[in-house]
Amino acid sequence: MKDIGIYFSDFGSVEDYNHGQLGQVIVCNTESNFEPPIKGAVAIFFVPEYRNADLDITTDYISIFRKSFYSLYAGDWKSKIYDLGVVKPGKKVEDTFAAVTEIIHELVKAKVTPVIVGGSQDLTLALYKGYQKLEQTVNILDIDSTLDMGNPENSVSPDNWLSKIIVHKPGYLFNYSLIGYQSYYVNPAEIALLDKMYFDSFRLGEFYADETMVEPIVRNADILSFDMNSIRSSDFRGNQKNAPHGFYGEDACRIMRYAGWSDKLTCLGIFNFSQTDVSLLHDSNLLAQMVWYFLEGFNLRKKDYPIGSKTNYTRYAVSLDDFKDEIVFYKSDKSGRWWMEVPYPKIKGMKFQRHLMVPCNYEVYQRALENEMPDLWWKTFQKLS
Repeated sequence: MKDIGIYFSDFGSVEDYNHGQLGQVIVCNTESNFEPPIKGAVAIFFVPEYRNADLDITTDYISIFRKSFYSLYAGDWKSKIYDLGVVKPGKKVEDTFAAVTEIIHELVKAKVTPVIVGGSQDLTLALYKGYQKLEQTVNILDIDSTLDMGNPENSVSPDNWLSKIIVHKPGYLFNYSLIGYQSYYVNPAEIALLDKMYFDSFRLGEFYADETMVEPIVRNADILSFDMNSIRSSDFRGNQKNAPHGFYGEDACRIMRYAGWSDKLTCLGIFNFSQTDVSLLHDSNLLAQMVWYFLEGFNLRKKDYPIGSKTNYTRYAVSLDDFKDEIVFYKSDKSGRWWMEVPYPKIKGMKFQRHLMVPCNYEVYQRALENEMPDLWWKTFQKLS
């Protein structure tokens, strides 16, 4: 791994914490002794870059968050955790983005899972470019009350980062999923555009109608971009929209646990953490618990993503009327989780090979038995074709 320590300052401290608390577990680097994270570790770092959002926010929240986070007790975890520090702000926003891109590139290449505490959500573009440097196609999951499509012709902002990724050449975005959007915040024409691109979008009400639907969607993502404004203002008091509706805090933690549990997910970004003096401690406690649940899930990973041999899976083949091919499902013997196999045109080469196995749940298999073509299978096949 290249020396990424040059990008960091404002390091954490693990003094004065009890045995078993995260403050006694986390590896905190210093400027004079920067220890590169090892393979299989989680590396947390902070990017207080809000200039594209026109917000003037101090970095006080980082020390408050650290105090809240370090005071939590670790579970029976085996993976090492690093606090890399705070990314030094660039003279221009583009300089900060370039630093984040390089950090993500180096960490993901070294099989280290980065957890970024931002910053405005347009930093998702910097995360994406880190994978571009790896020439890896990715799936992005966006937990958001809005759709940040915007106008790609404008300079990058929290309102148009997605369109910047979609039009970026060369393109490495395979799938984009939006969970938790609220219809009165979103232009219907933009949702229709997502459908035309065979991307996925789910309203907040769809989540609460079936809260289990989120797990396989999270399991399909490489990058999770979480907008804190998707949490209702009663639970996240720094909500910039003062939104009365949104996810409850415990549901945000549930999503984080699913994200940690997913073998495929290799990068988490939590953005738009703004604060007031009144809300800072409350919101920092929420954010700390969200990251804790991610780590809990991360340490429960089964390493059962079905790549290569399928000897540890039960195979189910379903025939549908008026459809010449079978829909093939696999159920993991380790975790009981389900995947669908989508046929892949060999003439396309290996570019999309890692997207052949699409996470799903038992209900999708049941509906296939009732002669219903899975929508997720069809969307994926269209993108592969």
